[in-house]
Amino acid sequence: MSGRLTKHELLAPLARLRGDAVVVTSMGVVRPWARLSTSPLDFASADSAMGHTADFALGLALARPERRVICLNGDGSTLMTLGTLVTIAEAAPANLVLFVIVNGTYELTGNQAIPGASRVDFAGLARAAGIPSVHAFEECAAYERALPELLACEGPVAVVVRVEPGREPPIERGPGEPPYLRVSLAESTRRLRAALTGVR
Repeated sequence: MSGRLTKHELLAPLARLRGDAVVVTSMGVVRPWARLSTSPLDFASADSAMGHTADFALGLALARPERRVICLNGDGSTLMTLGTLVTIAEAAPANLVLFVIVNGTYELTGNQAIPGASRVDFAGLARAAGIPSVHAFEECAAYERALPELLACEGPVAVVVRVEPGREPPIERGPGEPPYLRVSLAESTRRLRAALTGVR
């Protein structure tokens, strides 16, 4: 295979198919996802400790086993907490779909190359960690064909997608950001809890 998906090619079909899943976004996909979705079940995990988006998504999946949880994680964030792959495999949440979005850079801080950018096999790492269903894509048509089944099958599922690097600037919560970034992380968490439980 050759080439890479754009972020839009990655996210647009997912936005159409996500249904009532919780979608947890990280770093370079936070704003692009917000251009496609304004669901109260969207959560931006971009300004807390880097690398813990997948941990948060795992916690949600375990706490709400009746609800599909989709985590849009970056390759740099994944490298920072590789142990989370093993924890996901051990916990085996049937409702978790973990995307590892590979662009080879730390996009929000200036597109510095991640360690081992040209060599790391993220699908191989996920398989070695024990995740039973691992899929890798770098071509749009194959990804779109496979996506409905990937979102419907029993998890945990890891989906590694190679995308073109972007130029998203650093994230600053406030009025200039998408709706789910205009409030504090604590308020975002409260709103997600309310959306999941109906308790304000």
